[in-house]
Amino acid sequence: MNFAKIFTLFLIILFFFNSCGGFKYTSSRDTPVKGSERARKNIEEGRGISIGNAMKRGGTNYEFSSSNPMWRASLETLDFLPLSVVDYSGGIIVTDWYSDGSDSKNSIKISLRFLSNEVRSDSLKVTIHKKSCTTNTGCKISILDKNKIVTELHSTIIKKAALLKEKKKK
Repeated sequence: MNFAKIFTLFLIILFFFNSCGGFKYTSSRDTPVKGSERARKNIEEGRGISIGNAMKRGGTNYEFSSSNPMWRASLETLDFLPLSVVDYSGGIIVTDWYSDGSDSKNSIKISLRFLSNEVRSDSLKVTIHKKSCTTNTGCKISILDKNKIVTELHSTIIKKAALLKEKKKK
């Protein structure tokens, strides 16, 4: 009975050491000092706790919003507007209804959809909705497709993203 417990414990310990890389010797010269570099190296080498191939993960590319020039340029351009939806993983920014104060019966809502992370003209779709109200309850909403505001906003964001991309390279 005692032998069975020890043997079972030995198999469990052997299993966990095998999942972590076993008794493999690594030199301290090969291990980075900083924690972030060590974590990056472990991810590149596929290290971590796993149970066979059941927990195998595919390669993931994490590109955060602060490193995406299209995203940053859009937020910097729309910084004066109240934002209602900002979803980096979904690739969309939607502002709230905005009126400049001079005409309270008309307001606009801007939607930006990111079709790609690349800084290209076809990577961004700009949609502007215009709300015109005659009374408190009677409002008409229309989409401004080929409007001057749409083209200017689109070109401003693309230009700013290109500048941010160049600045990042330097």
